[in-house]
Amino acid sequence: MSKADTKDLLKFLKPFDKEIIDTVLWLREFAWDLYPKANELIYDNYNALAFGWSPTDRVGHTFCSIAVGRTSKNIHFGFYWGSQIADPKKILLGQGNQYRYILVTDKKDFPKAYITKLVKEAYANSLAKVKDPKQLMQGKTITKSVSNKKREKKPVVAKKKS
Repeated sequence: MSKADTKDLLKFLKPFDKEIIDTVLWLREFAWDLYPKANELIYDNYNALAFGWSPTDRVGHTFCSIAVGRTSKNIHFGFYWGSQIADPKKILLGQGNQYRYILVTDKKDFPKAYITKLVKEAYANSLAKVKDPKQLMQGKTITKSVSNKKREKKPVVAKKKS
């Protein structure tokens, strides 16, 4: 399994519009090309499809990720430990203790060079968190979870005037 292993991911992307799928696959290509020996971890959750790259098979070692909201349809390119990496241009969003991301609305506006620098730092940070070198793996695509129930946007029903 590897970058070429898209079977599960394509299945999980089916509910999304073609434009979203194209952007997500483009971002996936970007991340895989930067770190072809990393492992892709896929989480098809009830409220989002999320997948990220890790030097191991553990989510706690994830250094970058892509997430698509089931209801919002927002695409995040994020950093699992984003609060621990430098962001001199202050473009990362998020106020929590850990996760930071950029909202990707258009491929042409994606700051590739800047994000590449952030991913490099995030990768080094991730490797530092690996305490046992036996955990290191290379180039696998691993589906970690699949939620049976998916949250979908409910249609708005107009109320009748009385």
